[in-house]
Amino acid sequence: MATKIKTVFYCQSCGFESSKWMGQCPGCREWNTMVEETVKADKKKRTGFAPEGAGSSLSPKSLSQIELGREDRSDTHIGELNRVLGGGLVRGSLTLVGGDPGIGKSTLLLQVCRNMAADGRKILYISGEESLRQIKLRASRIGEFTDDLTFLCETSLSDIETVIERTSPEIVIIDSIQTMYSEDVTSAPGSVSQVREATAVLLRIAKSRGISILIVGHVTKEGTVAGPRVLEHMVDTVLYFEGDRNASYRILRGVKNRFGSTNEIGVFEMREDGLAEVENPSEFMLDGRPGDASGCIVTCAVTGTRPILLEVQALVCRTNFGFPRRQANGTDFNRVNLLMAVLEKRVGLMMSDCDAYINLAGGLKMQEPALDLGICLAVISSFKNRPISPDLVAFGEVGLSGEVRSVGMAETRVAEAAKLGFKTIILPESARKRIGKVKGVEIIGVSSIRDAMDLF
Repeated sequence: MATKIKTVFYCQSCGFESSKWMGQCPGCREWNTMVEETVKADKKKRTGFAPEGAGSSLSPKSLSQIELGREDRSDTHIGELNRVLGGGLVRGSLTLVGGDPGIGKSTLLLQVCRNMAADGRKILYISGEESLRQIKLRASRIGEFTDDLTFLCETSLSDIETVIERTSPEIVIIDSIQTMYSEDVTSAPGSVSQVREATAVLLRIAKSRGISILIVGHVTKEGTVAGPRVLEHMVDTVLYFEGDRNASYRILRGVKNRFGSTNEIGVFEMREDGLAEVENPSEFMLDGRPGDASGCIVTCAVTGTRPILLEVQALVCRTNFGFPRRQANGTDFNRVNLLMAVLEKRVGLMMSDCDAYINLAGGLKMQEPALDLGICLAVISSFKNRPISPDLVAFGEVGLSGEVRSVGMAETRVAEAAKLGFKTIILPESARKRIGKVKGVEIIGVSSIRDAMDLF
């Protein structure tokens, strides 16, 4: 049967498909995102897949007939990456790694290949952006590599599938998904239809052959993976590599994970020989903090199962303009404005003619409600120009009535603060009742933000 060629319109934001052009996408409600692309529709082409060892995909099974075993995971020998993945790289999974240009995505994956190849695993690294000489120059800074790691520079999906069938690797790296193209789609590489087709082909290879595939994805200026939104829905795991390219720290955040938690983060430090793990992020984030400056306080946030101590910095000063300026780095800007309104209404701090700047030192981005109490106390300290003891930690959620509400995992937060030598911990009164005495630590419970302010 002859191949039928048709013209469709895709939304560059969400991947919505339409037979005609529209100014506003019905899927994501974005304007001017519909682009025209020509695709080939082959009715004989099979798009489904049967996982390895599962038999025919056309034979429905009941839950009692499905064997549920433990996932076959591979140790990457990078503890922070294992934490985010949920214990290691799952066999037959498709993982997407996104991040800004130059943030270290390729370096991280090259280190993973080096570590796993040292265990005797057969790995294929496919690059569509760099030549073999460029890859070797980058790899020479990391260390020695074994012959179990092979490299290929190719962008054709059909050729890549042929190489995978011939070499039978256990792990495949695709760098990047936006450079891959299929001859069955007439649009240019990186387009909506090409990215979707390439991901579908790689997903079929991963599930049918039991190969772990990691793909690198470019990001847009908004910080999301370039291409259709369906790309993130198709893969098993989505990881975002965050951080400032001018700083040494990097944050690996799990956004989606079908095999583990979606709220874990891994902290790395960029060095000359590659990325190094930061096993104690709390100590790393608090390094160099001032001891006698007003507007600085330490609070505790929890990401997944990991408590992290952070320094909240606030600067409140008289404005030189008719409209005061508010700025927040690392936390929700609207939440900061809400907390400042609570301080004006419930505590009586008149800051309508003051500029306010809030910063989470260290570059982490947190929006947990437990940061509320720390932000409020930092603002009060800067407004009154009264330093807070460097041995004090405060955490708790602040409501619109000025009450301090309990937060989860209070025992874990207290234990982390005590481990790092803090002497005083301010937390919600309801949480203090559940925590026993801790040697060398004074635990103070507060019911409202006014009670916390009276402690100064």
